Amino acid sequence: MEHAGFVHLHTHTEYSLLDGACKIETLVKRAKECRMPALAITDHGNMFGAIEFYQKAMKNGIKPIIGCEVYVAPGSRHEKKGFVTHGETAYHLTLLAKDRDGYKNLIKLVNIGYLEGFYYKPRVDKETLSKYYEGLICLSGCLKGEVSALITKDKLDEAKDVLLGLKKIFKDDFYLELQDNGLPEQKVVMSHLLDLSKKLSIPVVGTNDIHYLHKENSYSHEILLCIQTVTNINDPARLKFSTNEFYFKDANEMKSLFKECPEAISNTIKIAESCNLSLDFSKTYLPPYVIPKGYKDTDDYLEKLSRDGLKQRYPEVTAEVEARLNKELDVIRKTGYAGYFLIVADFVNYAKRNGILVGPGRGSGVGSLVTYSLGITNLDPIKFGLIFERLLNIERVNPPDIDIDFADDRRDEIIQYIIGKYGAEKVSQIITFGTLKPRLVIRDVGRALDISYNEVDKLAKLVPFDTHTVEDALEMSHELKKMVEGDERFKTLIKISRELQGLTRHASTHAAGIVIAPDNLENYTPFYKDNKDQIATQYDMDALSKIGLIKIDILGLRNLTVIKDTLFLIKERKGKDIDLDKISLEDAKTFQLLRDAETLGVFQIESSGFRDLLKKLKPDNLDDLIALVALYRPGPMGSIDDFIKRKHKLVPIEYIHPKAEEVLKETYGVMVYQEQVMNIANKLASFSLGKADLLRRAMGKKIPEVMEEQREEFIKGARANGISQAKANKIFDLMAEFAGYGFNKSHAAAYAIIAYQTAYLKANYPIEYMTSLLTSEMGNTDKLVVYINECKRMGMEILPPDIQKSSFKFTIAGESVRFGLGAVKNVGEGAVNSILEARARDGLFTSLEDLCRRVDLRLTNRKVMESLIKCGVFDSFKIPRAQLMKEIDGAMSAGLHTQKDRARGQFSLFESQEDSSPPSGVQVNESIARKDEWHESKLLANEKEVLGFYLSGHPLANFEPVIKKYANTSSAELANLVSEGLTSKNNGEVKIAGIITSVKKLNDRNGKRMAFATLEDLDGAIEIVVFSDVYAKFSQWIRKDFPVLVRGEADLTHESPKVLADELIPLSEVQEKLTKAVHLNISSVGLEDELLFQFQKILLEHRGDRPLYIHLKTGREEVILGLGSDFFVQPSSQLVGNIEKLFGGNVVSLE
Repeated sequence: MEHAGFVHLHTHTEYSLLDGACKIETLVKRAKECRMPALAITDHGNMFGAIEFYQKAMKNGIKPIIGCEVYVAPGSRHEKKGFVTHGETAYHLTLLAKDRDGYKNLIKLVNIGYLEGFYYKPRVDKETLSKYYEGLICLSGCLKGEVSALITKDKLDEAKDVLLGLKKIFKDDFYLELQDNGLPEQKVVMSHLLDLSKKLSIPVVGTNDIHYLHKENSYSHEILLCIQTVTNINDPARLKFSTNEFYFKDANEMKSLFKECPEAISNTIKIAESCNLSLDFSKTYLPPYVIPKGYKDTDDYLEKLSRDGLKQRYPEVTAEVEARLNKELDVIRKTGYAGYFLIVADFVNYAKRNGILVGPGRGSGVGSLVTYSLGITNLDPIKFGLIFERLLNIERVNPPDIDIDFADDRRDEIIQYIIGKYGAEKVSQIITFGTLKPRLVIRDVGRALDISYNEVDKLAKLVPFDTHTVEDALEMSHELKKMVEGDERFKTLIKISRELQGLTRHASTHAAGIVIAPDNLENYTPFYKDNKDQIATQYDMDALSKIGLIKIDILGLRNLTVIKDTLFLIKERKGKDIDLDKISLEDAKTFQLLRDAETLGVFQIESSGFRDLLKKLKPDNLDDLIALVALYRPGPMGSIDDFIKRKHKLVPIEYIHPKAEEVLKETYGVMVYQEQVMNIANKLASFSLGKADLLRRAMGKKIPEVMEEQREEFIKGARANGISQAKANKIFDLMAEFAGYGFNKSHAAAYAIIAYQTAYLKANYPIEYMTSLLTSEMGNTDKLVVYINECKRMGMEILPPDIQKSSFKFTIAGESVRFGLGAVKNVGEGAVNSILEARARDGLFTSLEDLCRRVDLRLTNRKVMESLIKCGVFDSFKIPRAQLMKEIDGAMSAGLHTQKDRARGQFSLFESQEDSSPPSGVQVNESIARKDEWHESKLLANEKEVLGFYLSGHPLANFEPVIKKYANTSSAELANLVSEGLTSKNNGEVKIAGIITSVKKLNDRNGKRMAFATLEDLDGAIEIVVFSDVYAKFSQWIRKDFPVLVRGEADLTHESPKVLADELIPLSEVQEKLTKAVHLNISSVGLEDELLFQFQKILLEHRGDRPLYIHLKTGREEVILGLGSDFFVQPSSQLVGNIEKLFGGNVVSLE
């Protein structure tokens, strides 16, 4: 087919973050529709989308041209100052790679931009352009290019000089870039460029600076720019394009624009024909692994290590085990990945040699006998029925993906070891991209459209969490659809959200992934530097895999650090060396803890939903736990009840076919794992496990054509095994339905093992485990509160932080847990270490001044001292905290003076070089101790400030009976509902009580006052939203440090729950306002006239509108007397107190 005679050479995709609105897939298809033979990608300063673009263009028969619109510094890239135009620190310049050399030089330039020239934008300079020009075509750029900028300022001679300079660098590969998007400035620039073209013999080329696909997308692109710049459409100063012409024009439109200059069109073809970059995706680039002498190659060495390891793992290597190892080694040999397994084994064994705790494995890597033999993983794949083909399949050769967990406090040591072994230039972290998902895009677009927060918030909350598109959300949520249909603004919001959804929103560094190359990574990928100066590849994991590089996930798992610390404490306290690989997997205490669902702090199974599940299932073996880990997710949740009923023999266990019983027996006939789909295909239809893995993948992706092919194959195999076509079809449908949400058993088993190990430690060594758990959460106040409450439930006392006894971490003191100084805010590890060293060296501290004389005051500064005083660390001095706060300056001044004297070799009469240690006892100044202390409310508020919660008491303590009676939920309960995925509005009314710790007041869209408040209860904190109508009624109660009960509606549609308030009641008034009736329980015995007279007097003093009922016990009978309205009462605390004082305690109950 004849091409259209034009190629777009200046194109921005979604990887020009929040500026380009073209998805690569639709962009390439548009080029194909327009019969263009080629297409360029020229994103701003980066090559994020280069590999995806290249492959999708090739797939659609379009020649891909990899380019970049680079930023060029006005002078040296090293000068980080000044602006070339308003808001711009660099000029724009368009570069296109002609060939492999050009591609490598483009990567080099982009890297220099991020790593050397970054100043607001990643900038190169003329020096770097003149050094890395080969293989590149240069276009002079848009209006923000240096040439155009000079022309618009009427600096024609300077513009000419710049052109000649670029011509000198790029020679015949330099073109003047003409653009006409309807901007007056472009007309001026184009006129001068055409003139300069003739004078300087520099060819011209026409481009359209594409930012969106169709003309009608221009408005949604304006919204995208608002999202980028955090402005809204009504802001007159917002960044905007002046016309709607920056779309993908077809060839005829472009020819019409440049009809006076046909060479601007023909030169696009000439340039496209000059660009012939060929990328090879067939190779794998493994870093070289140096094997010891005496081995032929990596395959030979891997086999030796695997067989040696096998003997360690199995006292008797059976024929089954031998055959499995041989099969795996054969596949590894044929696919060429022996080096990969050796590399992973090397750093895992380094970790083990150096005491870094390694997890049992995760993901498909756990299914390999080779990884088990090498010590990479720690689960016997044969015992647990795991499948190697999930990791490496000869029928679908993809790089293996082995993910390893390490104790999170030492993960960086593994990365440094890898860098040290292979070289920093060969190892890097990996980029990852966030996208505009349905909820996020609705929020962003709503903000950009200047729709009020409340309305947008309400709309976004109606989008189900598991929705992938806005269209699906409208289909699934009738309330959302109704809201949209009833408001034109919402219709616009949804229309734009649909256009922008899925676009790349931001880049960040992947939490775990690293890539290792055989030589300098710059030969394979450009680099990116984030705002924390972390360097990562510009190609994401998928792109790196496509170009043949190997990525490895090195994950830091906090729970492994908890396990390591627990084992240390057990050894320290009890002299026991616990090897978790050798503990019983049938431990009675552990399974009792699981059946009782006392799993707070246990890996993976601590949420309220999981605890509820444990109570119902009552697991008594590890298989049950593995199955629960796999089932407890949104997809297979529906199978859980059936699973539980079958386990407890409440319903019969049935199998989809008798031949499937062997596969499904461990899960009571319920399909739970992806491996079961594979094994059923193997047993019933004689699929090889490799082929069964292809079937599993096809079912997961649900591609109709592939599914039909697989169905035919399955039915053919099943019929050969004596299964009817109808039955085979039914089995296939059941498998397909399940495969969409089935879980990898390898992963479930690995995580169930860690869950079991942590449960084992909690059940058998509770104080050691909980102490380590608290230390691991020192930076997470919400979790600390939960786990401290759990310690108390378990009978452990939490001792306050103490300058004489505390360490950096939480520690064990007898059968209690001592608070760690590291959990105090503003107190760093350096300050704590200075204190601990002084205490270890010279004994206990006698006073604040003594401490200041002995610690490093550069580390233990005033801020540190204040924080320590506020949480009571110095309470052992028996001096009020308020007084200590006044003494800080004097104590620090004296301490500094002493330290200076000591440095000069001078000592006071009371200090000698031989003995400078203070008395061992703590002396107390009784006159100081008698001085006034802060009020209790301030004491507690200070503790909250530096600890994140109240330690010695709680401002709500006096209200606990009221809260227990009148509140029907807590912040922790609502947070648990969210974590369980229960994200709809809570149907019932919620009443939650706490103290308001912060308030943000603002005006809503109608100019009326509303508020957002943080309410802290006994379990944590939650946001309260007070809309204007409620605010108008209850604003007097919306203030900091005020205790209230909030009645309203729970909103569980955010990551953190909220309560939408309908009413606020001071906690001091709750009893009076919410009590419906008062009940008095008394005996008829001893009811004398004087007593009744006093009772009547009390009632008359507390007249109100609540009925009073007397439950009068006469012998074995009880008579209920309802007093008339003359004796209705106001149910105040004073009334209750007076009645109970008269009749004896606990006779009044409130309804």
